Amino acid sequence: MYGDCEAISSMGGNLVVSSETLFTSTFQNPNFSYLPLEPLPPMIPKEENGSLLRGKEEMKSGSESELQETTEQPLKKKRYHRHTAHQIQELEAVFKECPHPDDKQRMKLSQELGLKPRQVKFWFQNRRTQMKAQQDRSENVILRAENDSLKSEFYRLQAELSKLVCPNCGGPPVPGGVSFDELRIENARLGEELERVCAIASRYIGRPIQTMGALMPPSLELDMNIYPRQFLEPMPPPILSETPSYPDNNNLILMEEEKTIAMELAMSATDELVKMCRTNEPLWVRNNETGKEVLNLDEHSRMFHWPLNLKQRSSEFRTEASRDSSVVIMNSITLVDAFVDANKWMELFPSLVARAKCVQVISQGVSGTNGCLQLMYAELHVLSPLVPTREAYFLRYCQQQNVEDETHWAIVDFPLDGFHNSLQTSFPLYKRRPSGCLIQDMPNGYSRVTWVEHSEIEEKPIHQIFSHFVHSGMAFGANCWLAVLERQCERIASLMATNIPDIGVIPSPEARKNLMRLSQRMIRTFCVNISSCSGQVWTAVPDSSDDTVRITTRKVSEAGQPNGLILCAVSTTWLPYPHHHVFDLLRDERRRAQLEVLSNGNALHEVAHIANGSHPGNCISLLRINVASNSSQHVDLMLQESCTDKSGSLVVYSTVDVDSVQLAMSGEDPSCIPLLPLGFFITPMELMNDGGCKDEANEHNITTGSLLTVGLQVLASTIPSAKINLSSIAAINNHLCTTVQQISSALSSNCIGSCNEGDNGKEK
Repeated sequence: MYGDCEAISSMGGNLVVSSETLFTSTFQNPNFSYLPLEPLPPMIPKEENGSLLRGKEEMKSGSESELQETTEQPLKKKRYHRHTAHQIQELEAVFKECPHPDDKQRMKLSQELGLKPRQVKFWFQNRRTQMKAQQDRSENVILRAENDSLKSEFYRLQAELSKLVCPNCGGPPVPGGVSFDELRIENARLGEELERVCAIASRYIGRPIQTMGALMPPSLELDMNIYPRQFLEPMPPPILSETPSYPDNNNLILMEEEKTIAMELAMSATDELVKMCRTNEPLWVRNNETGKEVLNLDEHSRMFHWPLNLKQRSSEFRTEASRDSSVVIMNSITLVDAFVDANKWMELFPSLVARAKCVQVISQGVSGTNGCLQLMYAELHVLSPLVPTREAYFLRYCQQQNVEDETHWAIVDFPLDGFHNSLQTSFPLYKRRPSGCLIQDMPNGYSRVTWVEHSEIEEKPIHQIFSHFVHSGMAFGANCWLAVLERQCERIASLMATNIPDIGVIPSPEARKNLMRLSQRMIRTFCVNISSCSGQVWTAVPDSSDDTVRITTRKVSEAGQPNGLILCAVSTTWLPYPHHHVFDLLRDERRRAQLEVLSNGNALHEVAHIANGSHPGNCISLLRINVASNSSQHVDLMLQESCTDKSGSLVVYSTVDVDSVQLAMSGEDPSCIPLLPLGFFITPMELMNDGGCKDEANEHNITTGSLLTVGLQVLASTIPSAKINLSSIAAINNHLCTTVQQISSALSSNCIGSCNEGDNGKEK
């Protein structure tokens, strides 16, 4: 199909392909989508009647003529019925909702699809077997990887123990070790001996001698918060370290008596979450105008009495509450494991969770999940520096329970009210009320997830362009969490899949996985770098319209990004075009080549394509940048990932060299490949023209459109300690404004063209 792929597959074995041969072919972009699994041929039951067994006398009495006649008859081949694509699509749709149809349902399906009832029956049997085998293989891979990780960690610790040396004398450590109490006693004894020696020596020299502690210089105060923030002159953008630092709350540890109270609160919070997931009116009232469910706060206060919530609800706090439900392509065990592990939780929600860590494990639970209670810290963000992040310490409890004779997993987060009053509070103040999800396993390997998000946020002004987006619950609501979860589960299913068709120049499934992991790191790096997480301070550009352009600098010295001083600029613009129109323009490399500011006049050709979702826009592409010279040393590549769901869309890309791509495809660790991603974040938006609310008398005040956030990054200097100059700031600001203008012009011309085609169709 493609020359490169045929060459790779025909040669077989381990081969080395040159970069010129690997990336010179052009891979056209087919409509990649999830194809249903190839059904097994229907099983033909053995005949119960007929002459299958013959008596010994009948077999012996056969004549040679009969045997000759039997051997001369041609053997009849078994005819296998191949289902059509339409039949498979309909069967898959029914299987997703009901994996075990009864006789009436099978009869109805057979009549609709033109099949026999037993064909439908055998298809469902084979499909269930396939799903169970696929689920077992996935779980085996995960368990095998965990086992290998534990083995390597064990061997590493053994090696470290054998290399231990004393930091003072360089000799081997003391056998058996020394307790901390013994060290404290020895330290106190040596201190007294030192003071006694100093007192004796001072008698002879005639002046007092200070001890070692007094001779040490005082430490410098490097906290910039002690200085005033109101500067008389404009300051250059701050240089920030790339390594994120967590808030210093070392004393935030629950004692034994507090652990008992925490477990009681966990049970109460789980009961509240289950009721909020399964109760409708009057607790949840549906808004007829928006179609969304609204929490009845009075009914909620009457039903649930939080034991330690002694503070009355203040007018300075705004309550956000939402609920949503969806089916995701992941089993409950894998989901629960992702929620319990802070790192996996961050990877599952890169556009929502900026930082997360487990502060303390209060209860291990059974097998590390059922009954597990953890004290966690998390920072949630919106992909724009115009929206402040939300930081919170909370308790997360995981429990498996039976609800109406069905097994569910409950993941509930609840606040630390009443435990510690000396926490470092975030700005604005954010409290997570009992929130989380209820996960129900389905027989086909899917899970039904019901999500409830309930929090209180301090009422602080937000930039007007994001005000409606945040206050309406679109930024951190349950529908946003579920939309991202559904898309990420499809991505993980694509990562674990093995029956992948020809996908361009990617030589093996392992190379495909490495390329997907590299793209996942690119997405996460982009999300973190364009938000206000980790204490990043952004500076407003005074010449920007609507005050929506922000810039910052940071110094990078570790692997994974280009080392040096990086300048980042982010701009957000409201566009009067539907969300999917903007996404289609930016994700298509052929249409995006029309934007000169993004393509630099070079054509882009797709040489590899990985579909990682049911939507055709959810994919990873490896693009070849056609430059003037076709020699191998001038070949540049671009890694791009686009993803979309109901909450928004992302289009992120980064240039990579051929050697780095070959390194990733050969099975090496891709974490050392430097990436400096650029991209776009598009969110569906309803703009309020005059600050009014949507009602029957003022419907024209609502205009449907989208918010486009553009994030650009450049390596300003290879020296991390270098200073940024005003010319670099002006250049990236001009580049940012030109990008937004060209995108708006391209969308306007496409809209006019489609309108003209529609008018011509009406005239005909």
